[in-house]
Amino acid sequence: MKKIKFLCTAFRDGFQSCFGARVLSKDYLPVVAEAVKAGIDNFESGGGASFQSAFFYNNENAFDVMDKFRKIVGPKVNLQTLARGVNVVALDSQSSDMINLHAKLFKKHGVSTIRNFDALNDPDNLKYSADCIKKAGLKHQLCIAAMSLPPGAKGAHTAEFYEERLKKFIKAKIPFDSLCFKDASGTSVPSVVYDTIKKARKLVGAKCPIEYHSHETAGVGLACYLAAIEAGADIVDLSLAPVSGGTCQPDVATLWHALRGSKYELDCDIDAVMKVEESLKEALKDYFLPPEALHTDPRIPWSPMPGGALTANTQMLRDNGLMDKYGEIIVAMEEVVRKGGFGTSVTPVSQFYFQQAFNNVMQGPWKKIAEGYGKMVLGYFGKTPVAPDKKVVQIAAEQLNLKPTTEKVLTINDKNPNKSRKHYEELLKNANLPVTDENIFIVAACGDKGITYLTGKGKIGVRYKETPKAKGGSYQIMVDGETFEVALKDNTAIVNGKEYSVSVSTVGTTIATDKPTAPTGNAQVVKAGTPGVVTQILVAEGDLVKAGQNLCVLEVMKMESFTKASAAGKVKKIYVKKGDSVKTGDPLFELE
Repeated sequence: MKKIKFLCTAFRDGFQSCFGARVLSKDYLPVVAEAVKAGIDNFESGGGASFQSAFFYNNENAFDVMDKFRKIVGPKVNLQTLARGVNVVALDSQSSDMINLHAKLFKKHGVSTIRNFDALNDPDNLKYSADCIKKAGLKHQLCIAAMSLPPGAKGAHTAEFYEERLKKFIKAKIPFDSLCFKDASGTSVPSVVYDTIKKARKLVGAKCPIEYHSHETAGVGLACYLAAIEAGADIVDLSLAPVSGGTCQPDVATLWHALRGSKYELDCDIDAVMKVEESLKEALKDYFLPPEALHTDPRIPWSPMPGGALTANTQMLRDNGLMDKYGEIIVAMEEVVRKGGFGTSVTPVSQFYFQQAFNNVMQGPWKKIAEGYGKMVLGYFGKTPVAPDKKVVQIAAEQLNLKPTTEKVLTINDKNPNKSRKHYEELLKNANLPVTDENIFIVAACGDKGITYLTGKGKIGVRYKETPKAKGGSYQIMVDGETFEVALKDNTAIVNGKEYSVSVSTVGTTIATDKPTAPTGNAQVVKAGTPGVVTQILVAEGDLVKAGQNLCVLEVMKMESFTKASAAGKVKKIYVKKGDSVKTGDPLFELE
């Protein structure tokens, strides 16, 4: 009887896949302690998108959470985090000094192993980060990013393709202690998984642990796990209810049951694990669990949206009142994948795919190239497995005013002064913040939102099942000791005598903006063309502007969108401020 070990992903990928990582550490860390007592000694504890989400949505310092996690589990338990090669834990690629700092800081804050992948499976994007991880005294798990191509597409993501990539990694002398195949979209075919593991075993030998990771998003995750185990995988990634199945990994209990009567046995005390699941259900009972997180989607093999990104994107669509567009966006994603060069649909490429599909739905096919997607097809994130569509490359070059490149990503970033350690130090100094290694890395990975958190202006964006709906009436609300008198009527809120227009999303999130007065004379109101959050205001009241001049920047679906002046004139009134949420049609500026 062969014992199959598992990595518990519930407290990282489980939260990412089901809640967009919007779970407060105080609610789940006690369950981590229970899991250790139940015999679980291998956890995915952070990294990936959960690093940013701690600052963006949970108003927590990810490094503090990592320290607490280590303290709870003790010194011997393996704590593993996720990194993305030259991107480490940021959506954008980083310079050498930030990649090296990532390894040092994660070692300092209790991590044992870093799983390291590149969405393009480009050896040049993994070599330096792997060397840094090993130099810092951490174990390095080399990870090959996997998926299936949409039906009919050819050129990558076969067993032979993964074998060829592994050979390139070995030839590049990338050091690794274990090997993982990670299918974030859960679209791999079981037969390909079996053949891939078999080929990998011949290349790495009998002693190198091989791990397999998938999601149930497309409905074949468990079948792929069984195929991987039969082919010789030593470890699989499993989650715990209520954050298992659907967009996440199969449940520990599900695989335990599937292996009954076979020559394999899951290495766990299943009764103890089931008790932990009950505790986790209780700990998360008040959180809003999106219905799409619980289901498989037969459309996903055509449009490989990863489980870890799916709910994060649907949550943003809900925030912006666009959830009705989700089906169209997923359908549009197929063409984006087919023409993008077959980078694996995993962060950050999965986000590039989704953002481009979003733009194609909202603004028309290829009318607006998403910056990340455009830079990817132009080569700024490394070499795609196959050449992207020539017409799309041309459109991207024209819209982004960039030429295609074959230069290494690390070389490009090391020449960019805005990605240097010195640059981030200056940002901290300008904000009167302590210049520490942690703060430098937070700003590098999180940008302006990192500064927002560090200056104490962060907000909690966690979603709970029941949120007060704006149905009318008067309320007295106290926030940080300050009292606000609030009256609600129809689409208007009166807060301490000042009027705001309000809207309520499907999960009860209230978005308020100053209620404008009607323009007079020849005044023109510039309205939001898309929902989003105001991140920059580029003009002031009284400024003279030209037609087409940028007035402000909105962030929508993690992309920047410029709002332009509809005509030349003078800025008479600005209706919004930095940080405001707006919906399509909301007034932003009044020009005369």
